[in-house]
Amino acid sequence: MLTLEQIESTILQLPPNEYEKLIQWFADLDYQRWDEQLEKDIADGKLEALAQEAIAEFETGNYRTI
Repeated sequence: MLTLEQIESTILQLPPNEYEKLIQWFADLDYQRWDEQLEKDIADGKLEALAQEAIAEFETGNYRTI
């Protein structure tokens, strides 16, 4: 397994087009993991209190439109 220093060094040596591909891959991976965590939090009920608070504020007219 590579160390973080080795990975960093390799990234610094990438040609611009390969670096751009890496950045896009990393962004896609980050979004995928964020989505997976959000789905898990929803399934575990961790966002229920926030949802109820938002619904209550909406029902009392306490909201803004963009």
